This record gives sequence, C-alpha cells and structure tokens, in this order.
Amino acid sequence: MSNPYQHVFSGSAIVGLRICEALEEKGIKPIVKDYAESARLAGFGATPNYQTLLVRKDQVEQATEIIKDLRI
Repeated sequence: MSNPYQHVFSGSAIVGLRICEALEEKGIKPIVKDYAESARLAGFGATPNYQTLLVRKDQVEQATEIIKDLRI
C-alpha cells in the first residue's frame, strides 16, 4: 500500500506552525509530526523544536506555492 502523503517541510516548530496556519486557510490539512514531543511523551530525548509537515500528494503543488509565498 502506497503512502498518500508527501513531505513539504522540516524545521522549526515555530515556522511549522505558521505554515500550518497558511495551509489551513487554503483548505489544506497538513499532518504534523513532532518527533521531540513524541519522544518527550515516551520518556526519551530528541531534537527540540523540530517538526515535519506532510500533505496529500494531490495538494503538494498548491502547498509548495503557499510555503514559497510566505518567504520564511
């Protein structure tokens, strides 16, 4: 079974939050993977303040343009 999502951003959680807001304004619901928070909840250490955002493959082009327009 293939993954219907594609990576569009990795980096600071602060920047990731801004990108999420911009994507959601345009009707794109990203999946946020926050490895530091997951590790914290499990009792492990991880790189703090780091997130990965994924969107559906059919929304990648639109999401990429939105991220470029933010000029972050």
